[in-house]
Amino acid sequence: MAGDEQNKRGVILVISAPSGTGKTTLCKKLLRGIPDLHFSVSYTTRPPRPREISGKDYHFVSPLEFAEREEAGEFLEREEVFGHLYGTSGRKIEEVLKEGGDILLDVETRGAKKLKETLKEAAFIFILPPSLEALKERLMKRGSEDEAAIARRLDRAVDEIRDNYWYDYIVINDKINNSLSVLKAIYVAEKNRRIRQLDKVNALIHSQGGIR
Repeated sequence: MAGDEQNKRGVILVISAPSGTGKTTLCKKLLRGIPDLHFSVSYTTRPPRPREISGKDYHFVSPLEFAEREEAGEFLEREEVFGHLYGTSGRKIEEVLKEGGDILLDVETRGAKKLKETLKEAAFIFILPPSLEALKERLMKRGSEDEAAIARRLDRAVDEIRDNYWYDYIVINDKINNSLSVLKAIYVAEKNRRIRQLDKVNALIHSQGGIR
């Protein structure tokens, strides 16, 4: 991507975490705290959990519709997790970025790794639980899965944590307000990257003649 194009494009935050880490809660709070930050709603074939709303949390679709969208080339990435498909649509992302808006993606770790190849200007953030014991407790409190399913999620969490090295930022979600403050700080830092401030820099340089 050319420098002038990146200068005009908004911030992209890609957030991943092991299941049960509190990523969804953090994303919702971050979006409420930053009105200019848009949310990229992923597509999934899994059924909605309690209080999840289609079109807001995910686009809940049938396997057939998912396959049709995939065949049409709509997804920047797609992954299968515990028998369910997840996909990130490129359409909404491109619309927001073209208008200079900022966008947040909540993506599984393997999908995020694929996005790293195409969304090179994005900031990739990995949310960690304070401990595996705390993660197990959070998964059990959800009450949506049996012990065998929770054990599989913990095994996957360890694999995901081992694969953290290519992320740009690590946030340990011990106290949610502290974690939220860190995420906001990352957003502010990304907004102030040199490449996104070049218009202001150039304006200052070009105004030199007017103050002599």
